[in-house]
Amino acid sequence: MKTLRVASYNIRKAIGTDRRRSPERVLEVLNEIDADLVALQEADRRFGVRTAAIPPRLLESHSAYKPVPLNVQTDSMGWHGNAILVRKEAEVNFFDVLHLPCLEPRGATVAEVSLNGIALRAFGMHLDLSGLWRRRQAAAVIHSAAQGAAMPTVLMGDLNEWSADRGCLADFARHYSFAPCGRSFHARRPVARLDRIMHCARLHVVECGVHESAAARRASDHLPIWAELALT
Repeated sequence: MKTLRVASYNIRKAIGTDRRRSPERVLEVLNEIDADLVALQEADRRFGVRTAAIPPRLLESHSAYKPVPLNVQTDSMGWHGNAILVRKEAEVNFFDVLHLPCLEPRGATVAEVSLNGIALRAFGMHLDLSGLWRRRQAAAVIHSAAQGAAMPTVLMGDLNEWSADRGCLADFARHYSFAPCGRSFHARRPVARLDRIMHCARLHVVECGVHESAAARRASDHLPIWAELALT
């Protein structure tokens, strides 16, 4: 059975729970997870030129990943902090950025990738703190995912939703299934499932979870989540 391992990780601009900025620790965690595709949130610094939180040379020399080339800002890895990493041998067939309705600057990213004999479309997102705007943003992502050719689709990110099944979660649930990964926030003592992985009916979850290594508890205030997916 052919599978792909995907992951979602809010790296908090590489600032750990000890308030130290260390992209090396983030890469250590990514190497531990060993995913084929990773959706990152807060992958760029928030102010100024918004440079990538993980320097490109460091990513190239200390990981198995390359960023999907969004071609938006020269020094940034992502779009409003959202980035997608794939294995260096993966073929990126399409990529784009999504402009989301927002109270504060928000966006999402999408990439179509071929790896391990599977062609997959992946969305990465970081939704608003406001419940009303989260639902509007969820509607925009759902609409975008419904466009174009039908293909296996996974949606990942920090949804910022504290409820168990209401708000934007209920909106997404009408179209996608949730991988039961577990609680990812706060990294030192996880109490909430803010980070989510969702998939269409053409995919099923073989295995999933929250990555709770010692390095992950230090590298960010969110723990990364992951899912092993196979074609239905």
